[in-house]
Amino acid sequence: MMENRLEKKLQVRNLRISFRTNGGKVQAVRNISFDLHKGETLAIVGESGSGKSVTSKAVLGILAGNAIVEGGEILYDGQDLLKISEDDFYRLRGDKIAMIFQDPLSSLNPIMKIGKQLTEAMLLKGKARQRSCKENFKTKLDQLEKTMAEANSANAAKSKEQCDTFRKFEAKHTELEQAYNNAYEAAEEALEEVKNLLFLMEKDAFKDVSALRQAKDFALNTFNPYVVTGDDEAALKADANALMNDIKAEMKSHNYSATMSRLQNIQVILEKAVSKTKPDFFAMGYFMVCGDGNVPSGTVEQNNQFYFDYIAKNYMDEFEEDITKAIVWSDERYLEKRKAVVTALENAYADLDQGTVESFRPSVGALCKQVNDSVDPLDIVKDSAACTFEGTMKSFLARYDEGLRTNKSKQAKYDREVRQAEKRAAKGKDYKVAMPTTIDLELVKENMLAAIQHLKDHYIERNQKDAQENKRAKTDMITDYLKDNASGMVLKITKQAARNKALKLMEEVGIPEPRKRYNQYPFEFSGGMRQRIVIAIALAANPDILICDEPTTALDVTIQAQILELIQNLKKKRNLSVIFITHDLGVVANMADRIAVMYAGKIVEYGTSEEVFYDPAHPYTWALLSSMPDLDSKDKLEAIPGTPPDMRYPPKGDAFAERNRYAMKIDFERQPPEFRVSPTHWAATWLLHPEAPKVNPPSAVTERIAKMKARMEAENHV
Repeated sequence: MMENRLEKKLQVRNLRISFRTNGGKVQAVRNISFDLHKGETLAIVGESGSGKSVTSKAVLGILAGNAIVEGGEILYDGQDLLKISEDDFYRLRGDKIAMIFQDPLSSLNPIMKIGKQLTEAMLLKGKARQRSCKENFKTKLDQLEKTMAEANSANAAKSKEQCDTFRKFEAKHTELEQAYNNAYEAAEEALEEVKNLLFLMEKDAFKDVSALRQAKDFALNTFNPYVVTGDDEAALKADANALMNDIKAEMKSHNYSATMSRLQNIQVILEKAVSKTKPDFFAMGYFMVCGDGNVPSGTVEQNNQFYFDYIAKNYMDEFEEDITKAIVWSDERYLEKRKAVVTALENAYADLDQGTVESFRPSVGALCKQVNDSVDPLDIVKDSAACTFEGTMKSFLARYDEGLRTNKSKQAKYDREVRQAEKRAAKGKDYKVAMPTTIDLELVKENMLAAIQHLKDHYIERNQKDAQENKRAKTDMITDYLKDNASGMVLKITKQAARNKALKLMEEVGIPEPRKRYNQYPFEFSGGMRQRIVIAIALAANPDILICDEPTTALDVTIQAQILELIQNLKKKRNLSVIFITHDLGVVANMADRIAVMYAGKIVEYGTSEEVFYDPAHPYTWALLSSMPDLDSKDKLEAIPGTPPDMRYPPKGDAFAERNRYAMKIDFERQPPEFRVSPTHWAATWLLHPEAPKVNPPSAVTERIAKMKARMEAENHV
C-alpha cells in the first residue's frame, strides 16, 4: 500500500522539547518529524533518554511541569495538540487517544475494584459524546443546506425542503433507536445477570434473592417490536414471573433445578434477541414520517431491504444526487481558493526569506485569514495543516517577541557563568556551563519559513488529489457522518450498560471468568493480567490512536509475547493506529509497520520494518540489532560501548559519534542530514554520503539479518 494513499491520523512536525533543571536546560527532543497512518503500527525505538517517551507524552498532553515546548506541531483532527487547552485534551484523552504505560500498577487505583475502574471513563465520556454528536449533526446539516442553496440558488427552496425532511425523519429515527437501545440494553443486562445467577447456582454460591429479582425486572423490560417479540415474549413473561415462586421453594434445599431450568429458557430467548440483525431505523424513520402504505411484515432482513428500497426511490437517490452537485460546486470553489493560497504562500515565503520577522509581521493576519477561508466546512476529515496554520504563526511570533524581551538578560547571565568557569579552569578546576536558554531568533524565522513551505507543499498535493476525487464517495461520507451522529445522540451509557461492555472488554483481552474478576482488586491479578486490564481500560472508548509506552518491559518474558500478540490482534480487529515505544528492536520485529530509531532526541533512522531490520543504515541501528536477544544465537550479546551524551551540553556533531567505532572526523563537527536509502527509508549518518568510505555492518549484524531472512522464508513456505 502506497504511503501517500493512507489517511494520516497524526502528524508530528519539527518537534523540539526541553526540560528546565537546576543544572541547566536538557534538550530531550530535537526537531523530529513523523506521520502515523490509519491502521498502522509505528515503533519508536531507542535507549533510555532518547526522547521516545517524551514524544509520546507530548502527544497525550501529559508532559512534566518543567517541560519547554520550543517548537513544532502535533496535528490531529484539525488541531495542534501543543496549543490546545486542558479542557480540549480532556475530550481527547481516552476517547480519541489512549495510552498504555510500562507499569500497569501506575495506571490502576490499588483500592478500587477493577470493574469500577473500567466503567468510570465510559460513564464520564458518555454524556459528553451525546452532546458532541448533537452539535456535529446540527452544524454539518446546516452547512450542507447552506452549500446546496449557494450551489443552485434557483433550487434553494427545494434544498431547504430536502434538509427539513431529513431533520424530521431523523428525529423519528432517533426516537425509534432510543426505544430499541433501551430494550436491547435491558436484554443484555438481563442476559449477564442470568449467566451470573446460573454460575452462582452451579457453584452452590447463590445467596442474594434480590439479584434474581433484578434479572427478572431486566427481562421484563426487553419487550420491543424489534427485540423480544411473538412467542418469545409470552414464554419470557411466563418464566420470568415464575422465578420468585421457584426460588422460594428451592432456597432451603439448595436444589435449584426448577429455577435453573427457567433461567436457561430465558437465556436462550435473550441470546436470540441480542444476536438479531439491527433494524435500519434511518430508513424506517423516513417511511413512518413520509411513507405511504402498510408497514411490511417479515424478517428484519426483509423489512430492512423494503425500507432501504423505499427511501432510496422516494428520497435518498435524488437528495444524494443534489448533494453531489453541491459538492462538485463547493470543491471547485475551494480548489480555486487553495490555488490562490499557494500563490500567497509563495509570495509570503519570498518576503520573509528576504526580509525580517518584523517586516513580515503586518502581513501575517491577512495571510492567515486567506488560509482559514480556504478550509471547506463540508470536509468530514479536517485538514489539520490548514486549520492549525494561524495558531502556528501566532505561536512563532509570540516566541520571537519573548526572545526580544528576554534574550539580552539570559545572555548576560550566561556570559557571567562563562567568566566564572574560565577563572575556575585557570585554577585547575573542571567546570562546565550549560548552554543559555536564549531563544534563537533566526531559528524562529526558519521555522516560520518551514511552516509556510509545508502548507504550500500540502496544498499543491491536495489540489492534485482533489482533482481526481470521487465526489459521490464524498457524498456518502457526509450522509454516513450525519447518520452516525444521529445515532450517537441516543447512545446513552447507563451503569449497567457500562458494566456489560466492561465484561465484554475483559473477555476480549483474555481475562478468564470476567464476572468473577470484575469485583476484584488489582493486587489479586498477576502482572500480565493487570496489563490486560489496563489495555481494556484504554480501549473502553474505542480510541483512534493507542500509544503503548514499553507495555511489556515490566512483565515476565513468557508473558511479553502474549501481550504483544494481544495488542497486535486488537489493532487489526479495531483498525487502530498504534505508536509503540520500546528500547528493544526485537519486541517490534513482527508487529511494526514502520520504525523510527531515536538517539539523543533525534530520529537517526526511519523506514518500514523490513527496511530497518534487513537493510539497516545507521551505526546506532547496527548496535541495537547486535544487542538484541536471539534464541538461535549462542554468541555473547554485544553491549553498546559508552553512554548517551549529557543533553545539557548537546554535541556539535553526530550525537552517536563518541560511541561509534565507524565515526569520521566530520561526525564530531557537523550533524549529518537525512540521506535517502529508498523513498520510504532514510538515515542521518555521514556514512551514506557519496564521498564517504564504504563501510559494511559488523558481521554480528549481517549474520543475524541472514538468519532472520531464512526464518521468514521458511515461515512463508509453511
